[in-house]
Amino acid sequence: MVVPCLYPIDEREVVCAAIRAQGAGGQNVNKVSSAIHLRFDILASTLPDAVKQRLLASGDGRISQDGVLVLKAQQHRTQELNRADAMSRLQTIVDAVSRPPKTRQATRPTRASKLRRLQDKSERAQVKIQRSRVDD
Repeated sequence: MVVPCLYPIDEREVVCAAIRAQGAGGQNVNKVSSAIHLRFDILASTLPDAVKQRLLASGDGRISQDGVLVLKAQQHRTQELNRADAMSRLQTIVDAVSRPPKTRQATRPTRASKLRRLQDKSERAQVKIQRSRVDD
């Protein structure tokens, strides 16, 4: 099932630069700049403030101190495919924080679970007592 994007990213808010890809590729890797370096300024974007704050608080290592998300896409051999891959990954990151986390409903332990916990605790205490040295 495909989940629709709540907040689609406008391509005008993204800065893409073509760079040389790393890794194997023969002579072509030294001549062609097929990798994409994507920069997305979170604070300057049109995302709602709540989404911006959750994105900045996510602790993602790709987000700089200035609030700029940096992605590097170099999996494909063409710039177009790498650009589409980077935009897709960016949208996935934004979609992951677009919905607020569910609030935890406080629940109380049942009487049976309390009794089980105390029973397990007393059994464990007995095991530890039996391990101790016997005095004459």
